[in-house]
Amino acid sequence: MKRSKKLLALCLAMAMTFALTACGGGSSSTSQSGSAQSGSTDQSQQTGAEGLKIAIVSSPNSVDDGSFNEDNYNGILNFIASRGDIDTVTPIQETSGDTAAVAQLVGEIVADYDVIVATGFQSAGIGPVAQDNPDKYFILVDTFPSDAEGVTIEEGLDNIYAMQFAEQESGFFAGVAAALETKTGKVAVVNGQPFPSNVNYQYGFESGVNYANKHLGATAEIVELASYAGTDVTNTNVGGNYTGNFSDEAAGKTLGEALIREGCDIIFVAAGASGNGVFAAAKESGSCMIIGCDVDQYDDGANGYSNIILTSGLKNMAINVERQLNAIVDGTFQGGNYTLTAETDSTGYVSAEGRHQMSAETVATLDELYPQVKDGTIVPAANFNGYTPEEFPGL
Repeated sequence: MKRSKKLLALCLAMAMTFALTACGGGSSSTSQSGSAQSGSTDQSQQTGAEGLKIAIVSSPNSVDDGSFNEDNYNGILNFIASRGDIDTVTPIQETSGDTAAVAQLVGEIVADYDVIVATGFQSAGIGPVAQDNPDKYFILVDTFPSDAEGVTIEEGLDNIYAMQFAEQESGFFAGVAAALETKTGKVAVVNGQPFPSNVNYQYGFESGVNYANKHLGATAEIVELASYAGTDVTNTNVGGNYTGNFSDEAAGKTLGEALIREGCDIIFVAAGASGNGVFAAAKESGSCMIIGCDVDQYDDGANGYSNIILTSGLKNMAINVERQLNAIVDGTFQGGNYTLTAETDSTGYVSAEGRHQMSAETVATLDELYPQVKDGTIVPAANFNGYTPEEFPGL
């Protein structure tokens, strides 16, 4: 969706102050070279056989975070493996999460690579770097590029493919699942900071719970603790449960414990490393299940002989990164700002056997709802799409 210049300037200012995802740290950056290994080399003679030098800039987490950054990295590795290992990738971690620091880092390394993949809202400021290097390709994930004044470049740039996701769609499926599976009748969503993508998850989740209550016979209550309410980038109180950052596991555990004491037995978690604390609280309680975020987090839910993961809400980043790398090779790359939805299978939920614990009835319901979200019959509320969790198309 398009944002006003005032709104995006506010967003950028927020991002310059806070890190978007887990694991904070100093202002240093680290890098590690690597390439995917594959036994296949016969594809090296295909069109575009000359290998690409790719860098992935992550901030503040590394590419082995088990979630957001790792999924993007896997998209690159899949591309490299499919081409017979003629390409290389260098992961570079900018640990401060500061927008200006990310832009500076990208400017320092741009001459050494053909393609730079930059993850997270804090990467928005690389717009001027891309403008100064029209012969380089940039793939932005979870943000659109901004100019030197922090204003979004609305029409995009020819050498930047910038993708955002309709997180509210994945949040909607999480909310429906939670409402149908809760035993106590109380559910919640925990986020890190109220940036647009996180508020999208929150509003989508609340939309899903409200839909299930109205149409599917559920009677779930959404629990929000007033002391953890979020204020979004327009200084609007959006409610919800926010830890305040993405890197404080202790804060996440405290919030998780508080929600469990309130009777919540299912919590949707979109809080980076802070969310690890919510996971810990759920594991210790023995009475709460978690809905993962961004990627399939079933393995993270292992708790002895049991597992706390109900399902996971998905943003299918890896396949979209891989698609754009292939587009560079085959000459079909088209720069621009794109919001990816269920229409391109870019949002969804985990229903693969052995990777969730939903009932067959819940899975069948989600499968029935997915086409309605895909074709726009149901449009869950998002931070800035003009709808609320209490009033949206399809409710």
